Amino acid sequence: MAAPGFPRSVARAPRGHAHFRLLGLSMAALGTRLTAGVRGLRCSAAVRAGSRWRLQQGLAASPSGYGPLTELPDWSYADGRPAPPMKGQLRRKVQREKFARRVVLLSQEMDAGLQAWQLRQQEKLQEEERKHKSALKPKGVALQSPLPSQ
Repeated sequence: MAAPGFPRSVARAPRGHAHFRLLGLSMAALGTRLTAGVRGLRCSAAVRAGSRWRLQQGLAASPSGYGPLTELPDWSYADGRPAPPMKGQLRRKVQREKFARRVVLLSQEMDAGLQAWQLRQQEKLQEEERKHKSALKPKGVALQSPLPSQ
């Protein structure tokens, strides 16, 4: 199995690459080790560094959240035609449309709720006025007032 120019211990074997075999790792164990190292690095504070500052400046927490590098196409045709939208751009467009529809729906619900509340307030005022007008009138001495002189 030795390749020409390589010692037998470094040559490829059917179980995987020679370097991994020398480390005593299978491909599955190597994958687990590599993802564990990358995962620890990705979750570190170094990755989150600057996110608070970006949020205070009104930017996305992640530099790839939005902006010209994310939103603009990567290329265009030489004659000036725009490139077809990429999957990420289409996904973001659908997300924005969905968000805009939700905002409009919630705004309409708020307007309808406000109108219903105002209508209830007007009905309450009318009911109180009706009760006040239909209330019993005082009789007797309070009703007898000096007649105006003729």
